[in-house]
Amino acid sequence: MGWLFMNRYHMGGHDTPKAYLDAQFTYSREQDDGGTRGLKVLESACAGNRVYYAAAQVIEDGKPGDVFAIVCLVRWNPRSTTGDHFGYKDMDESMGPCEDGCPERILSLLTPTTREHALDWRRRCLARLQKRRRRIEHGMRIKLAQPLTFTDGHEGDEFIVVKRGGSITFRPANGHGYYRIRNFRDLDWSVVPETKVHRTVFGAASVPLTATG
Repeated sequence: MGWLFMNRYHMGGHDTPKAYLDAQFTYSREQDDGGTRGLKVLESACAGNRVYYAAAQVIEDGKPGDVFAIVCLVRWNPRSTTGDHFGYKDMDESMGPCEDGCPERILSLLTPTTREHALDWRRRCLARLQKRRRRIEHGMRIKLAQPLTFTDGHEGDEFIVVKRGGSITFRPANGHGYYRIRNFRDLDWSVVPETKVHRTVFGAASVPLTATG
């Protein structure tokens, strides 16, 4: 499905993309046989108003069924001068979305599936979560899988982690200055083990005895 754009005043009274999409994907419709079929959003997230993730449950004749993931690309510009304040492009996990930042609380609600693209998407989401859980400590020496080039021309792949409060910067392992690395937690990197030299501890010197006659 393509993009759908609208004026914020046509969002049915919803103030945010998340609220609007939650309502869009929660519905019930009568079928020709007299039954009903619809969806219910169990959990959703739309961090930064950029990508919407939801666990949606199929409801047939009032009975809950399978739970699958919905992913929407989101464009949110409430100050747009053209009136295109909100836009979205929806898909489900069986389409194998490129976006794989789904929160764990949503993934945990999904029921088993045999769809290949959905399984691949779930694996990518879990792998990204594992990356983001890695501990980052002050003084840690890390090596990036691919070197980065910064705006001042510096290029490197080994850095020392510098943590000050909630901020993290990186000092070149063999250089000077401090750099910020965008989306660092999503990058491939490894910890460079450092050999620690232990201080040698000598025993107390013995006092020589004097022979007495």
